[in-house]
Amino acid sequence: MIDVEEEPAAASRIFGDRLELARQFTAALAAHGEERGLIGPLEPPRLWTRHVLNSAIIAPLFPAGRVGDVGSGAGLPGIVLAIARPDIEWVLIEPMERRVAWLSEQAQELGLDNVEVLRARAEDWNRGGVLDAVTARAVSALRTLVPLTAPLLRDGGELILLKGANASNEITAAEKVLRKFRLSDTRVDIVGEGLLDEPSRVVRATVRAPR
Repeated sequence: MIDVEEEPAAASRIFGDRLELARQFTAALAAHGEERGLIGPLEPPRLWTRHVLNSAIIAPLFPAGRVGDVGSGAGLPGIVLAIARPDIEWVLIEPMERRVAWLSEQAQELGLDNVEVLRARAEDWNRGGVLDAVTARAVSALRTLVPLTAPLLRDGGELILLKGANASNEITAAEKVLRKFRLSDTRVDIVGEGLLDEPSRVVRATVRAPR
């Protein structure tokens, strides 16, 4: 029997009337995530706090429009954010076939008509800089993530990247690449203090076209 974390009280405040969809997704990930290679065996006992709410808490940061999730994997954060923000069109970019299958299944089963699942690597994106924002979680260090994500953004679009406790140091290490890709206003926001036991850290930066 899988030991799954009990739903925290904060879940209802974060998801509101979308809570039942979040419950369905979390239950499906707990039941099938390990066998399908989406999460490790240690994750079900902390699935809500470490993964689902960690992803959902940043939903208010995104502008209405089209947002890409690079390396969407198990749907963290892409599926979770699509549940929390049905007003946004989400493009989930994932190269691995088995993960793409999972994402497509979940979008269909949850009735998320605001989700497009794209099997591709970020570097193979050929639609140009058209997205209003791009997010990613647990993909790579900022200095290697920026070249994969910034080219997808329109002028004035924003990177909103979930990061760990080392976020500030990652910004320092990525100074050259941030300049190369014309990113400004780079900062770390801490989201969920007072609501989550472990708030989420987000690196934010805006892309500016050359004048």
